[in-house]
Amino acid sequence: MPVWAKGRQFSPMAPNPSSLRDPRRAAIITVVVLAFAALLVVGGRALLAQIGGDRGIAAVAASGDIEVGGIAVDVTAKSAEEAREQGWREAMRLAWKKIGGPAIPDGQLYSLVSSVVIEREQLGPNRYIARLGVVFDRARAGGMLGRGGDVQHSAPLLLVPVTFSAGTQTVYEMRNPWQRAWAEYQPGASRIDYVRPSGAGSDSILLTYGQTGRRSRTWWRNVLDQFGASDVLVAIADLKHQYPGGPVRGEFTARFGPDNVFLDKFTMTAPSQEALPAMLDRAVLRFNTIFEAALEEGKLKPDSTLNLGAPQIDPALQRLIEFGRAAEARERAAQAAANAAPDTTPDPAATATAAPAVVSSFSVQFATPNAAAFDSALSAVRGTPGVRGAAATSTAIGGTSVMTVSYGGDVNALAAALRARGFTVRQAGAGLAISR
Repeated sequence: MPVWAKGRQFSPMAPNPSSLRDPRRAAIITVVVLAFAALLVVGGRALLAQIGGDRGIAAVAASGDIEVGGIAVDVTAKSAEEAREQGWREAMRLAWKKIGGPAIPDGQLYSLVSSVVIEREQLGPNRYIARLGVVFDRARAGGMLGRGGDVQHSAPLLLVPVTFSAGTQTVYEMRNPWQRAWAEYQPGASRIDYVRPSGAGSDSILLTYGQTGRRSRTWWRNVLDQFGASDVLVAIADLKHQYPGGPVRGEFTARFGPDNVFLDKFTMTAPSQEALPAMLDRAVLRFNTIFEAALEEGKLKPDSTLNLGAPQIDPALQRLIEFGRAAEARERAAQAAANAAPDTTPDPAATATAAPAVVSSFSVQFATPNAAAFDSALSAVRGTPGVRGAAATSTAIGGTSVMTVSYGGDVNALAAALRARGFTVRQAGAGLAISR
C-alpha cells in the first residue's frame, strides 16, 4: 500500500499549487519568456539582414561597340602631355592590329575610335606608361572587319558568379571582386546574351551557391522567370590567397544548366592583392571565350525540360473525351426530339450535333512594369471572347509575368482574339507573349 505523508494529500500527476507561487520558479519563467521574445526580435532582424544592406552592384549597360582591352604602351616624349597623346595613338594602332583590322591611314583609324579606357597609367615628366582599352564604333569599323553578317547569338542566359574564398561560397550575399568584374564587363560584342542580376533585394536569397546544385526544374523555372532568362551559366572563381597582401591564385570553372554541366576550367595568378581586379577582368574575358566556344559547339542550347508550359492532355485520351462528348450530345438531342414529337422519326441532321469546342491551356507571358499593368493585363485577357479562365503562375512586378489561359480553341485562335483586344502578340510554338 502506498504510504502518504501527513498533511494534505496530492496526486503524483497533479502540479503542486505551492510550486506555482514559488518566487524562484516565477523568476525562471519570466527569464525564459524574455529570452524567447529577444530571440524573435533578433531573428526578425537577421531575416531582414538577408535582403537588406548595400550589396548590389548594377551591371554596366551593354553596347554593340568593339572593345579591346589590355593594350600596354610605354612612350617617351618631350613632355608628359605629348607622351600621353602618343601613347593613346599607339594603343589605337595596336588594338586595331589585335582585332585583325586592315592597313588604313592613321587619320582614318582615329576616326573609328569612340573612346579610350584607362585601365592603369603612370605619368612622368617625359614618359607615359599605361595599360589602355580602345573602343571602336561598330557602325564605322564593322564593315572593315567583315563582321556585318548574321552571327549566332545565344538565348538569354542567367549568369551566377560564385566565389570560393576562405572556406566560404559567396554569390550576392556581400559585394565581392568577382561580382564586380562581371558587373563592369561590357558584353556588347559578345555572342552570349548575359542576364546579370545586380544582387540587390531578393537576389541574394534566390541566387545562392546552393541553388547551383538544385536539380528541380520547377524551382529553376521559377528563378529563371524572375529574370527573363532561358537557362543558367555558372562562373566559379576559387581564390586562394598565399598570405595577406601576397599572390592570389585563382582556379576558374565554367558550368552550364540546371544539371551543372562542366564546360572548361583554367587557372590564373595575381602577383599581389592590388593586381587581383585586373586578373579577374582577364578571367571574365576567358569565360566569355569558353561560353562562345560552347555555343559554337551546340552545348548552350536551353534545356527543354525547363519549358514546363501548361499541362497538356494525352492526344489519345483527348480523342476519347471528344467521342464521349459527341455521343452524349447526340443522345441529348435525340431525347429532346423524341419528347417534342413522339410519333415522328427525328431528323438525323437534327440529332447529329457538332462536338463542343475543345478547351486547351496555353502559357502567356506579359510585361508587368507595375501592379496596375499586371491587373489590367489579367482582366483584359479574362474578358477576351472564348477565354474560359486565366490565372497568374509567375508574378514579376517590374519584369515579365506568366499566366495560364484556358481557351476554347487552338493557339492561333487565341492569338487572333488577343490581337482583337488590342494586344501585340508574339507566338512561339504553343506559347504566347503579349504587350500593349
